[in-house]
Amino acid sequence: MNKDDNKQEQKKGNQINIELSEEIAEGVYANLAMIAHSNSEFVVDFIRLMPGVPKAKVKSRVVITPEHAKRLQAALQENIVKYEQTFGPIKQVEDSPKFPMNFGGAVGEA
Repeated sequence: MNKDDNKQEQKKGNQINIELSEEIAEGVYANLAMIAHSNSEFVVDFIRLMPGVPKAKVKSRVVITPEHAKRLQAALQENIVKYEQTFGPIKQVEDSPKFPMNFGGAVGEA
């Protein structure tokens, strides 16, 4: 076995077989994300906020470790750079959606 064959075998050994069900593969539309964290986890709620509707629904909640949150941040940044190289700059609207500050939870009091 030469050096290149050995590298190929190592890559195969490090691969993970990921299963994607048909239901999950369809995805869920969300246009708002809210993030909370503790010392041990990040909670990301993906929300669908519809214009003129006073109630919004959390469509998915993902709980990850701080280390995974950092990796996600890096992966998103890398993919945004690649996207913009291909399709041009992503335009950001100055007026962000307006929603109550206590959206989805109680208001903290001092």
